[in-house]
Amino acid sequence: MQTCVVRPVLSSKLDNLDFTEFTKLSEALPGVKIIFEFIINLKKVYPGTFFSSGKINHLKMKILNKSIKLLLIDYELSAIQQRNLERELNAKILDRTGLILEIFSSRALSREGVLQVELAHLNYNKSRLVRSWTHLERQRGGMGFLGGPGETQIESDKRAINLRISQIKHKLSKVVKTREIHRSSRNKIPFNTVVLVGYTNSGKSSLFNILTNSSVFSKNMLFATLDPKMKILELPLSNNIILSDTVGFISNLPTQLIKAFKATLEEVINADCILHVRDISSNNFNYQSLVVYEILEDLGITKFNKPILEVWNKTDLLHLTNYDKKQFKNQKNVVLVSAKKKYGIQNLKKQISELFNNSKFQEKIFLPFTKNNLRSWLFDKKLVLKEKVVRDGFSLLVSWNEIYKNKYLKKIKVKEN
Repeated sequence: MQTCVVRPVLSSKLDNLDFTEFTKLSEALPGVKIIFEFIINLKKVYPGTFFSSGKINHLKMKILNKSIKLLLIDYELSAIQQRNLERELNAKILDRTGLILEIFSSRALSREGVLQVELAHLNYNKSRLVRSWTHLERQRGGMGFLGGPGETQIESDKRAINLRISQIKHKLSKVVKTREIHRSSRNKIPFNTVVLVGYTNSGKSSLFNILTNSSVFSKNMLFATLDPKMKILELPLSNNIILSDTVGFISNLPTQLIKAFKATLEEVINADCILHVRDISSNNFNYQSLVVYEILEDLGITKFNKPILEVWNKTDLLHLTNYDKKQFKNQKNVVLVSAKKKYGIQNLKKQISELFNNSKFQEKIFLPFTKNNLRSWLFDKKLVLKEKVVRDGFSLLVSWNEIYKNKYLKKIKVKEN
């Protein structure tokens, strides 16, 4: 589809986003052929049409000359603004929220992902029925649940959407319960969990494939994969772990999607360690990192309550000298890698191992004979150095870190309850 990308820049608002980001988002939409990009400087936003009449006429000429059928606008438009612009320009329009929703719709594969995207779509479209229908002024008669006398078409459509939203929420609650059962089963297995997070297109899926010898879809585009993936990762210096890949983060993610995808981020909340994958070649390297840490903080995760290892990816796109590499390596909790060239992968595995091995300390604990299952768990995790059978139970000398100790204390609490 012949497409034009429009990026409004408000002079009254400081814009930190990468100017190329929205173009990359647009390229991720299936069937789109971008003919030209257009940056429009605005002094203010017009409530009815967003742009001034002069800007609209200028856009109209460009659209006619290039036979543009789709206009992608890097801003969140109101329903009225979108409807009026479509009438003026005689072209389909998607704002930033609509574009991201369309991308998510084409990428979601799992049952939960599909349901979450549909829920987000319905919540988004519910407020835009005034734009979608041209016959809303008509009324239809009826009795009872068919719609009482004088019910408008928009009221009927809203009722149908609300019903579908309730159905999806019910289905999602079942999916969430199933995932909780799976997580509970995993907790019984002697594996720690590590989660990959990062700005979209930072190379998380490529890194996941290399670390776990997988074939998860990865491509140089935003939101190439959405559904979380899990697989065992073999480590050289410690027990094997479960590695999880998550959806890429992005600034100004639509509110509907933040709510809809909250459940998928539970893997991040419950992880023992986080790998923050960063694109070192990006012009917005530092800004993208701020976005990721802001989202993590919203989830209650900081560097102080959970180990975070930064993985600086795509080093092959930079011409780093040995001095540069040495300077980067001297930074704490930073690993340089290139998923494409498979550079630094063994060092990354070693760093992950050390995260679980470092900060270990020895401690004596006592377990009564009735807690034999906890004793088995400690042995499965290879935490026991010495054991002595005493009068009422087991006296154990364990070597662990805060991660394992907290897991142990949680298990005791669960058993007591």
